[in-house]
Amino acid sequence: MKVAVIGATGLVGSMMLKVLEEHDFPLTELIPVATDKSIGKKVVYKGKEYKVIGMDDALMMKPDIALFSAGGNTSLEHAPRFAAVGTTVIDNSSAWRMDKDKKLIVPEINANVLTKADKIIANPNCSTIQMVMALAPLHKRFKIKRLVISTYQSVSGTGAKALQQMENERSRITGEMVYHYPIDKNCIPHCDVFLDNDYTKEEMKMVNETRKILGDDSIRITATCVRVPVNGGHSESVNIEFENDFDVKEVREILSNTKGVVVEDDPKNNVYPMPLFAFGKDDVFVGRIRRDDSNPNTLNLWIVADNLRKGAATNAVQIAEYLVANGQN
Repeated sequence: MKVAVIGATGLVGSMMLKVLEEHDFPLTELIPVATDKSIGKKVVYKGKEYKVIGMDDALMMKPDIALFSAGGNTSLEHAPRFAAVGTTVIDNSSAWRMDKDKKLIVPEINANVLTKADKIIANPNCSTIQMVMALAPLHKRFKIKRLVISTYQSVSGTGAKALQQMENERSRITGEMVYHYPIDKNCIPHCDVFLDNDYTKEEMKMVNETRKILGDDSIRITATCVRVPVNGGHSESVNIEFENDFDVKEVREILSNTKGVVVEDDPKNNVYPMPLFAFGKDDVFVGRIRRDDSNPNTLNLWIVADNLRKGAATNAVQIAEYLVANGQN
């Protein structure tokens, strides 16, 4: 079992290595891959040092699985090359997510649609993954009509340079500005680029990817995505209007019995999800579960997860685990 990690020196690539190790993934050969500027660097996996190699060298090794986290352009160029030599690519970029011929997978929800013929599999956006983990079982039971989403996304979602910008600001050091404005002591309602409809690309990812994963284009969705000065962990306020009425107690029971979801909902004792405590964990945490009294059949949820783990690396590794367990790699 040869596994390549493309973008092995980046934030998500490094986390993929960590998750592969923690999950004791059954690989026999690790192939760390990065761009030309990182070739020759060393990464550590299970206490052993591995030298980072280039894309062409990795391609010649014909890995069984390649976990891609090196940006959309890299994925568009190189994922088909790996697929052509028989590698199953699990891609963390947005390159293939809305391709009608590619599956967009959150294993707990829709891994069953995967077949051996799927050689390029898309990993959803981090904010989408954690949200649909909570929404999927509720949609199945009550049918979602409309979602109003507000996100509070950590700086790590932008990458290492953004984290450095925030640390520089906190230390009063002049350095590279990844954002248009300071992020420390600030909130920036601008995740990814603005589109012609005045929504950002991140906001439209949540709209389109949610519909695709849940298999329902009738769901009306609007989103506002905000960058906040948090190192790691995305938070979301989600207002859900259902076709059918619900009992809040049943909602809690459904979520409590959903694999990968942890309910933290005891407001009287100040128990609710926060990125501070979700950091470093694979689960999705849900709390502030309450009826929206301003609209019929409507629920409010607060959803938090570590965006580098379940929102990216862990979800990709879980897809790989599913493939191996079902002999589809």
